[in-house]
Amino acid sequence: MNGKTDVKHIEDIQLLVNTFYEKVRADLLLGPIFDGVIKDRWPQHLEKMYRFWQTVLLEEHTYYGSPFPPHARLPVEQKHFDTWLGLWHETVDRFFEGPKADEAKWRGDKMAAMFLSKIEYYRNNSSTPLL
Repeated sequence: MNGKTDVKHIEDIQLLVNTFYEKVRADLLLGPIFDGVIKDRWPQHLEKMYRFWQTVLLEEHTYYGSPFPPHARLPVEQKHFDTWLGLWHETVDRFFEGPKADEAKWRGDKMAAMFLSKIEYYRNNSSTPLL
């Protein structure tokens, strides 16, 4: 027995999000982008991420908003999303296993693919993303 459980509580979400963003901030590719955009608003960003994942994984509706628009103009491409996903999967697998952990990885994969597709679309079509 490895002692891992599934994602069940807000404390699990907080552990996942905090550990993941520590890795993101330390990453040479992603860290400068995230720090450059978020600057000194990390506590607010983390709170928003707790609410987002609490809504998505625990079905406790605490997140209201559109996740894509703040990301629409980021200077990112496939390699950034590959790195992001590697860190996300690694963090989920470090602490959790079970259906919700699998869902967290699946949703991360889907979100990354959708965000990259939309970012490239807006970059190549001079449109403004809808809020």
